[in-house]
Amino acid sequence: MEAQQILSRFCPKPSSLLLPSHKKLHTLPCVGLKNLGIQRLGCSYTEGKKKRVFCVRRTIGEEAAEVKVGATMPARRKKLAVFVSGGGSNFKSIHEASLKGLLHGDVLVLVTNKHDCGGAEYARNNGIPVVLFPKVKDGSDGLSPSELVDTLRSFQVDFILLAGFLKLIPVELIRAYEKSILNIHPSLLPAFGGKGYYGLKVHKAVIASGARYSGPTIHFVDEHYDTGRILAQRAVPVLANDTAEELASRVLKEEHRLYVEVVEALCEERIVWREDGVPLIRSKDNPNEFC
Repeated sequence: MEAQQILSRFCPKPSSLLLPSHKKLHTLPCVGLKNLGIQRLGCSYTEGKKKRVFCVRRTIGEEAAEVKVGATMPARRKKLAVFVSGGGSNFKSIHEASLKGLLHGDVLVLVTNKHDCGGAEYARNNGIPVVLFPKVKDGSDGLSPSELVDTLRSFQVDFILLAGFLKLIPVELIRAYEKSILNIHPSLLPAFGGKGYYGLKVHKAVIASGARYSGPTIHFVDEHYDTGRILAQRAVPVLANDTAEELASRVLKEEHRLYVEVVEALCEERIVWREDGVPLIRSKDNPNEFC
């Protein structure tokens, strides 16, 4: 929208534009001003945290001479909501990465089903509002699904990040934030996922199965536990004499790294969807490569 607002004052029609072949082009519709003599519009592409906007124009009476005009504009910082049920170590790593400038986004609100959990305490200590969800049975505390949607919209949240949130996400929220909710799971899905697979239970099941590798999975969220489209994974070897605690510790370290990398890509608008519905992450260094 920012690019459209700027270009809409100058360029009347989408047109082709010669750029390096590795740049991904996005046509921007816009209208122009006749008194500027601009007849044609180029395209834009995203590069890192900044959106690069190019316009090809011709002055009146000079149809054969095209001039390329470039303008650099930073993409809007994304507004994030994080959901936790426990200590929130992934929440902390994401928040710290944001404070260090590693993410082009900010955590504006924390949602939890346990108001006294470690993640909620960390949020309060860092000035982040804490919201209780779902509504507590036979009590006045907590929000209903519709109230939660309204609350997140009041914060103008762009993306929701589940980081150890053990409640099923209501369909109202999934519909309101389609393709905008991520979850991290401590195994290589689709193995060892679903209702009841969380915490040490996952790592015990991995070891008991004889699997040689485990590791975190980040996936988009649908109406069920751990069944949404997989976005990113990282393999962690399972050692011969591993305990569940030892394996959990190594997987957690990779969780922290992977989630920050994925949220960085999310905030930089580098998530793309293949025609068959599989999400991919465009490489930051080479837009023609995906991971």
